[in-house]
Amino acid sequence: MSPHRIMVIDDESIVGKMLKAVLEQEGYEVEPFLSAAPALARLKEEKFDVVITDLKMKGIDGMEVLHTVKKESADTKVIMITAFASLDSAVEALRGKVDDFFPKPVKIKDLKACIERLLGA
Repeated sequence: MSPHRIMVIDDESIVGKMLKAVLEQEGYEVEPFLSAAPALARLKEEKFDVVITDLKMKGIDGMEVLHTVKKESADTKVIMITAFASLDSAVEALRGKVDDFFPKPVKIKDLKACIERLLGA
């Protein structure tokens, strides 16, 4: 069975690098992106099981990523991470059908448990 594919979109390169390193140790295939536009273009070419996206980014933000992913690839799970976790942003994300929502700094063990739960592992 091929490994589950995870896309990480975060404008802080350290986040993408760290999640790639940690999640690849768990056997996932991880592709990090620094902005949403190239990530969404890639999503048209390849199927990803999970998209982890930052909420606040220049250009296309996490909400737009969420809506695009859910429209174009309904069975792809979306996890939102943000340093700006407010009740309003959490509610907006949940209305947009986000699969989970984490404030930064993300606790890796919680994120891994969430991914396993979403993938039915």
